[in-house]
Amino acid sequence: MKPLNLGICVMAALALGAIATGRAVAQDKVSVGVFPISSSLPYFVALERGFFKEQNIAPEMTRLMGGPPNVAAMMTNQIEVSAVLVTLEGLNADVKKPGVAMYIAMHSQTKVWKMEQFVVRNGFKAETIADLKGARLMSAPGPANVNTAKAILAKNGLKEGDYTIDQLDMGQHVNAMTAGTFDGGYTLEPSASMMIKAGVARSLEAGLIAKYILGDEAADAYAAGCAMTSEFIQKRPEVARHFAAAWSKAIDFINKNPDEARKYLAKNTFTPDNVVDMVPMLGYVMVGDMTPKQIADLQKFADFGNSIGVVPEKLDVTKVLQKL
Repeated sequence: MKPLNLGICVMAALALGAIATGRAVAQDKVSVGVFPISSSLPYFVALERGFFKEQNIAPEMTRLMGGPPNVAAMMTNQIEVSAVLVTLEGLNADVKKPGVAMYIAMHSQTKVWKMEQFVVRNGFKAETIADLKGARLMSAPGPANVNTAKAILAKNGLKEGDYTIDQLDMGQHVNAMTAGTFDGGYTLEPSASMMIKAGVARSLEAGLIAKYILGDEAADAYAAGCAMTSEFIQKRPEVARHFAAAWSKAIDFINKNPDEARKYLAKNTFTPDNVVDMVPMLGYVMVGDMTPKQIADLQKFADFGNSIGVVPEKLDVTKVLQKL
């Protein structure tokens, strides 16, 4: 038997080690739909602070403006995760294709954790939502937003015909209000803060869903959250679990360091640098940490969605909450 060439053995061992190391550090790609508003903050925190990288996740982002494009992308398997999916539109999709949107985290909106609100342009005489009679209104896009806006107006004594309302891409809300195209509207953060900062509009009221839809100002209005497709969870359970772990760490960071977390809005959403400090945070929570009362609040909101026809069937929300 010929003696082994030590140099060749060492080189082979190093090559095998490099291959093994390469396999160990290869990141798992996950396709993510991102609506670039403040509600998507956990995604940007997890990305910028390396929480995804710690979990061996390499997210591939597709910017999708609103609920309908995110739903369509999930239904057709173009994305595996929606960083922020409007709850009622996600539930609508779950009725049509069971399990297509499984929520791993929810985002609470209240009068403290501001997101949805009615605003009016400066110069328009209105002190309450009831004063919007005769107004030209805009709305955040998607059937869930438009129908919720109409329901809130109805709770304040305004019926269809008392106003006009048109869907408008979120990126156009500030410009439209600046131009005076609309008298007011149902908008989301950070657009509301941007209008106020620019001096072109003021907020009439926030925390609208909790107060007018859930009937309790202290309720958690879970109007959006992070959702995964059931196909992604079933086919790549470990990857889904690691993604959820990074998301959980991002939520924990935001809840403990809101001022530092806000800075990630600046370059990742529509939020200008001079508005970042005034944008409200939301009540981010992983579904595994939700209390029975919080789940009940979510169920009540889902039932509302059914009552206005956005969710075609009554749905048990516990069936679409995914703890990983």
